[in-house]
Amino acid sequence: MTGYPQWLDDEQQKLWQDLLTVVIALPTLLDRQLQRDEGISNFEYSVMARLSMTETHTMRLSDLAAQCNSTQPRLSKLMVRFERQGWVTRYPDPDNGRYTLATLTDAGLQKVEDSAPAHVEQVRRLVFEPLSAAQQRQLGVALARIAAPVREQLDGG
Repeated sequence: MTGYPQWLDDEQQKLWQDLLTVVIALPTLLDRQLQRDEGISNFEYSVMARLSMTETHTMRLSDLAAQCNSTQPRLSKLMVRFERQGWVTRYPDPDNGRYTLATLTDAGLQKVEDSAPAHVEQVRRLVFEPLSAAQQRQLGVALARIAAPVREQLDGG
């Protein structure tokens, strides 16, 4: 090892800067739209959407935190707010009392359903419309290849 890093070439540097723009700015734009239209953040929407996608609208908080890339304390704070809004109920897991379950209420499901159309339109406009169908498939393959080692690192690998 020479002690010098192998610098990115010009093409890699441009790709990296574009990726940083997407990674940093896209969540900001999604937050703005959701805050303006629904008074919730992209993170809050993501939590409710994940609950809404399960058959019983219920998940263990630890699993929900992992899927939303959140710490458990952050998610617990959010759950308190959601309970106050009537969007979620929490209770001990009857199969294992060491865990807490969160269930999206009918009001919470309605909030997701009300929020989804404008949010999905924003995602379509910013992510999918600039790309052809072939480019979308290529991006999917590329992101899956990048995401695999990232997930592995997050999981402690």
